[in-house]
Amino acid sequence: MKLILKFILFILIVCQISGYGQKIHDESLLKKARLEIYDNPDHSIKIVNNLLKKEKDINTLISLYMLLSTANIAKRDFDESLKYILKAKELAPKTNDPKTQTSVLVSVAIQYQQMELFSKSLETLDEADLYLAKLPDDSFEKNIETARTYAIRGMIYKSQSNSEIALEKFLKAVENFEKVNPKKAAYANMSVVFYNIGYCYLNLSQIDKAEQAFLQSIQYAQKNKAKSLEAFALKGMAEVYKQKRQNQTALILLKKAEILCKNTNDLVLNEGIFKEMADNYLATGDKNLYQVYNKKYFEMRFKREQNELSSINQAIDHHNEETLLKSKELKRYFTYCKASVIGLGTLITAVLLFFIFKIRKQNKKFQREIQKLIRS
Repeated sequence: MKLILKFILFILIVCQISGYGQKIHDESLLKKARLEIYDNPDHSIKIVNNLLKKEKDINTLISLYMLLSTANIAKRDFDESLKYILKAKELAPKTNDPKTQTSVLVSVAIQYQQMELFSKSLETLDEADLYLAKLPDDSFEKNIETARTYAIRGMIYKSQSNSEIALEKFLKAVENFEKVNPKKAAYANMSVVFYNIGYCYLNLSQIDKAEQAFLQSIQYAQKNKAKSLEAFALKGMAEVYKQKRQNQTALILLKKAEILCKNTNDLVLNEGIFKEMADNYLATGDKNLYQVYNKKYFEMRFKREQNELSSINQAIDHHNEETLLKSKELKRYFTYCKASVIGLGTLITAVLLFFIFKIRKQNKKFQREIQKLIRS
């Protein structure tokens, strides 16, 4: 009997160690997927899809879906990205956790902003603000999500050619990202924000400030070892040198950016690099290389537009589904109200009729008594 008990105990310990080892392995894979999300998104997607097959926990599922969405944004595959972020949004209310709900809604807003569906993005940010208000002040989540909401609003204003208001939002984003602890968690976001700040200064013809912003963007990208973010910042820096008519320096930066982003499949980044290279080769009089990169630019632009069109169609379908659902809810609400009004009206009518008949009965009784008194 003791031998059997020892054997069972041994099996339980082995299973526990095996389970713990599996958990450590999964966490290691998840960390790797996060690290490669911008520089090798296809590998990140492969890792996360394998983890999804065996995951049951709602919070972990949400994290995995958000990772898949971000990885597909890195590839500019908005159709796939939207599919996964909407799955995360669908699961978020089941957690009853304002941190998770805020994070998911802000990510949905980023998705819509990337697709240039600005009204949907702002509407989603307003919804996220309701959950953001529930988070403790100075908490990690409060600072990072507040910063991200300012950054998204800044990007929307920038896209609408309102660089001055966009700058205000971006600087508020930086202010909140600087409060994040640990600092490393904000490096990628800081790189993105300073990249956008650089373009705002370029649009306002403040070249020196633009150059400083792009330098900061490069530094934060390097701290985070994010090659694609560094490539974006180098492209921005190349535009500074193009405006200074230093085309050869611009081309050196663009070639470096092209090498850095070779595994990303980021259509927008590649499109931007190819356009800038074509412009600079044209300025230097190299017509052959101008034609090569101009052709690459148009091919990449066509591919991006096809992807965006597909994702917008999916967003429209999702919007129609949401509208239909709200319509059904309103219909149920009005049906309930109508039934309540009819029921209440029937009850009031019944009560009134009861009192009317009761009063008439009393009146007849009084009349009979009065008649008796008169006769007597």
